Amino acid sequence: MMLEVKDISKTYNGFCLQNIKFSVNKGDYFIILGESGAGKSIILEIIAGLVKPDKGHIILDSENITQQSIQKRQMGLVFQDYAVFPHKTVFQNIAYPLYSLIKEKKSFNLIKQYVIKQRRIKNEVIRLATEMSIEHLLYRYPNTLSGGELQRVALARTLALKPKCLLLDEPLSSLDVQLRDELRSLLRKINKNGQTIIHVTHEYKEAITLANKIGIINKGKIIQTGTTKEVFHNPKSKFVANFTGIKNFYNAQIISSNKILLENKVEIVSNNTTGNKGFVMLRAEDIIISLKRIESSLTNNLYGKIIEMIPSMKGVELIIDVKIKIAAIITSQSVDKLNIEEGKNVWLSFKATAINYIDGS
Repeated sequence: MMLEVKDISKTYNGFCLQNIKFSVNKGDYFIILGESGAGKSIILEIIAGLVKPDKGHIILDSENITQQSIQKRQMGLVFQDYAVFPHKTVFQNIAYPLYSLIKEKKSFNLIKQYVIKQRRIKNEVIRLATEMSIEHLLYRYPNTLSGGELQRVALARTLALKPKCLLLDEPLSSLDVQLRDELRSLLRKINKNGQTIIHVTHEYKEAITLANKIGIINKGKIIQTGTTKEVFHNPKSKFVANFTGIKNFYNAQIISSNKILLENKVEIVSNNTTGNKGFVMLRAEDIIISLKRIESSLTNNLYGKIIEMIPSMKGVELIIDVKIKIAAIITSQSVDKLNIEEGKNVWLSFKATAINYIDGS
């Protein structure tokens, strides 16, 4: 285990962070996902050493660094607002952490060492700038750069420290769609090169495309952690399901060994039920839409009216009223083939195995 956050709590400006715990292995891309004000940034600041916790420990490579100074932690924090020096060029910004104070230059030997050091710094700045694709901007000032370029400067400057863990505070939030795609690609490349990353965001799409592990935070508490697949396919609460973009999440009551009663007395069949009351999750992608009832192993067939059609990256999202609202995703070709439109009645079909039941008892 590379980094362990153990039962960290902090009361800060009226906000309470409660018993935060998670672990990050070397090479992981760990995303902390939560709404604004949930406590994501404070966690990064505690890991970086900017804020001291009221209780708990930060363990890095088996060493307790909870009380260590920022300079000794080997953490690199990139702020949401970049925090580059406006009066320095891109070259000077990236080079800044590479310099250490040279107190005396009286002897030839020290001057020689200084010259060698300057050469090494220049080579390292060029290497980092090339890796970030900003080598052509080295002698520009920050006020002449775009948001995406500033983010690359901030990343290069932080990576110059060779941090064991790179901490990113909402790194894509202020960028337009094209720049976000470019930065996502760059972050994946940095991670594939071996850099361990902890990244906080409120965007679940960032988690899907970047993370191999996720922690969901709500009101100062980590409420679920796991691999991307575990969290997105098996949310443990309604909050997690809604926040990760899963709209089909309902209160449920077991009425027999394989039958579940949802809200508004909608009855479905499932192969996996335990307990008495809980929740049901159904992915929009697992629903088949047809004009006639499908008699097959799909088992569940519901009839309802399309009340809304929403364009999505995967095609078109249909919101269908079957006494409860169910979201389904179909392709644009299917929309044309079935002559789908708002107000039309359709059949929804899905397998019993597509139902994810969460025991709430």
